[in-house]
Amino acid sequence: MSSPSLAGRDDGPAIPILFQYGFRFFFLFSGVAAVGLLAAWLGVLVTGEWPDHAAGASAWHAHEMLFGMVVAAVAGFLLTAVPSWTGTRAVAGAPLMALAALWIAGRVAVFPWTGMPEPVAAVIDIAFLPGLGIALARPLVKAGKWRNSAFLILIGLLTAANMLIHLDWLEMLDGGADAGFALGLGIILMMVTVIGGRILPAFTLNGLGKVGPNKDVLSVRSWPMVERLTLVLTLALIPATMAAPESAITGLIALAAAVAHAVRLAGWQGWKAWRSPILWILHVGYLWVPVALTLRGLHALAGLPAASGTHAMTVGAFATLILAVMSRASLGHTGRPLTVSRATVAAYVLLTAAAVGRTASPLLPVDWVWAALQWSGYAWVAAFAMYLVAYAPVLLSPRADGRPG
Repeated sequence: MSSPSLAGRDDGPAIPILFQYGFRFFFLFSGVAAVGLLAAWLGVLVTGEWPDHAAGASAWHAHEMLFGMVVAAVAGFLLTAVPSWTGTRAVAGAPLMALAALWIAGRVAVFPWTGMPEPVAAVIDIAFLPGLGIALARPLVKAGKWRNSAFLILIGLLTAANMLIHLDWLEMLDGGADAGFALGLGIILMMVTVIGGRILPAFTLNGLGKVGPNKDVLSVRSWPMVERLTLVLTLALIPATMAAPESAITGLIALAAAVAHAVRLAGWQGWKAWRSPILWILHVGYLWVPVALTLRGLHALAGLPAASGTHAMTVGAFATLILAVMSRASLGHTGRPLTVSRATVAAYVLLTAAAVGRTASPLLPVDWVWAALQWSGYAWVAAFAMYLVAYAPVLLSPRADGRPG
């Protein structure tokens, strides 16, 4: 993301800092959700306690990591990027507080120990994404940015995914949860594909000019055919996974998409940025996409456990890219140098270890599985706790350059 337009903003000091820009609240609380929700899940695994009236424990865990943590990060990114894309004022103050309240209300409503009736919880939880779409629609439509308006469609599809899950939990649509999770994961992967194609080459090209002595030989390559093929295959995988996740056709699409993403990533030449953690973590995160798609393809074609591919995508790709973008954007959009601390680098390493452990756990000998699950969970919690320690002061403080936002 480039620096957002703040033209005409004279109300910054009157608005609490946390609600002066979307990234402040949502990047902070995405980290809070990452720590709190995973800690709660570890508690469930260790104690085995779960309310009788609630949806299945695994389904709640998957739902909250996707529609709690991941969606918060998506909201923070889009609420910050859209003003930059459109040259319009950012959502701030009371409207942003309302969005924040909707997101928090959804987490409380779905939390199993609150005992909220499922129909009420469903309405509260589903409300956030339409609210986000409404907040983003006005500047996108007003600016005529139809290319970027595709994100409104993706938000609508995420809303549909959440509705499918809740309809299943309400026993109104058998199989709705499986379809909803497949759709939700596919839409987030599409967002990663689109946004990654914008920011990774740009950030890498800019950053490589500051890294190493051989600046004249550094380059980033993108091939139009590969870009189109990557988007088409990633999009095609969504209905294929929803309709027939175990079929050979779905497996072949996943493997073809993995190759396309790998070729795309190779063109960005991220290995040349090994001296810059704020750059290489983006490439590590995106590397998990072809790994996850390969594992998904091998699940359909060779019977590998589905959980390996799922967690390579969620813990590996989604969480790593979220941590990478939040740590970078939080610095850039608060007027601070784009240099991460040692604690942040340690968080990158811990999250990568968590992704490796969780992805590998279904493939390990039975006696090792529980230890792998636990330690990958601990590494995840530690990584995002370190992010919060490092970035909560940044997100809760005024910009270092004195500008509003």
